[in-house]
Amino acid sequence: MTVAAGSEATAAEAVTSWAADRAFAVETAHRAGEVLLDRYERLERIHHKSAKDVVTEADHLSEELIIAAIRAHSPGDGILAEESGAHAVAGGVAATAGKGRVWVVDPLDGTVNYANGIPFFCVSIALVVDGRPVVGVIRDPARDETFAADALGEAVLIDQDEPAGRGIEASSKEALSDFVVALALAGRSVATRVRRVRKAVRVSRNMGAAALELAYVGNGRFDALLQSAGLSSWDIAAAGLIAERAGATITDASGGPWFDLSRAGNVNGIVAAPPRFHGELLALSR
Repeated sequence: MTVAAGSEATAAEAVTSWAADRAFAVETAHRAGEVLLDRYERLERIHHKSAKDVVTEADHLSEELIIAAIRAHSPGDGILAEESGAHAVAGGVAATAGKGRVWVVDPLDGTVNYANGIPFFCVSIALVVDGRPVVGVIRDPARDETFAADALGEAVLIDQDEPAGRGIEASSKEALSDFVVALALAGRSVATRVRRVRKAVRVSRNMGAAALELAYVGNGRFDALLQSAGLSSWDIAAAGLIAERAGATITDASGGPWFDLSRAGNVNGIVAAPPRFHGELLALSR
């Protein structure tokens, strides 16, 4: 099939742009992570957002840094952020409309862990273009690790040993009974569904930071993640892209598309697993 020169140029421009956006997101997430580490176990204010959720000054400071960086990098882009909500795309288009460029930001995923001194939390930054994640970065400042991907490249892990990043892949285990699974089910017959999954796998865990758990599916630290609900766009946009580019199959909890920017609130579910076992885990979790 022959591709028109104009189409090739447009595709090349998109790839170049996403590479630049990914580098920007990596740098920005690193800086936001430094803000979190600076206040780790030294918090002055912890506020209750709900009966089971909290917010700290670190959440707000991290988000302010990220938003300021985005405004300097791409002033016309929309933003959807956990603490400050939606910021429209240039021209007044709603950030949740699925049109144009929108940065989806969680300045601190795992706030309860963070506030209690448990070192399992992260910064999540994604770029969504016309409703589709095209750049994803997860920064784990406690381990000095950054997971990153864009829609046409491989997923990588950046750390002290590989500052340029090394390619990562989802689990290649041959048996479901060997799987270590991030598990957070709820709803109808939840006890029965949890027992089914636990019987099929080696062990399940719930670490309290879904974005980082989902990124771990990308390099096989978790063989799969099953969460039936409770996730927002900023929990899954970056990490879902990373896991997908690393070879995992991802759907929502019913088997449909895993990302929809228009879904409001904590309504998203995720099943992320190696392709060979995704269907079986999806059936066990439903």
